[in-house]
Amino acid sequence: MGEPSPKVSLREITKETLTDILKLKVAGSQQGLVGDNANSISQAHFDEKAWFRAVYADETPVGFALLSIDREKPEFYLWRFMIDEAHQGSGHGKRAMEILIEMVRGEPEATEFTLHVMDREDSARSFYESLGFEATGEKEEDELVMRLKL
Repeated sequence: MGEPSPKVSLREITKETLTDILKLKVAGSQQGLVGDNANSISQAHFDEKAWFRAVYADETPVGFALLSIDREKPEFYLWRFMIDEAHQGSGHGKRAMEILIEMVRGEPEATEFTLHVMDREDSARSFYESLGFEATGEKEEDELVMRLKL
């Protein structure tokens, strides 16, 4: 029997944890696929619909998630999601996305959860498809629109 799997959780980013979250980076080949965490956190502070959290595996920060939530439309959009290169392939990203999906599913007015993914062979499209997201056929600039019906 191996080690128990780390518990994945989403936590608020505080002034004490901010530096650790800003150090998280995607793999070099993924640099153009997702905005960096400093930019994402800055944008989130000026958008009333932004909801963001750090992804932790036990007590180790491993990623970042940013949603845009508009309950009046209603619209639930995954704005940014990243897992640090040292923790990719560990299952932490999948577990974090499952937590986010359940959170959105728990919103009374939510009927779908959407995201955009780069239209490139090396994008995270297959990752999102494995979670039930489907391409809508729509494109915005060089990104595919994907939707998970709830």
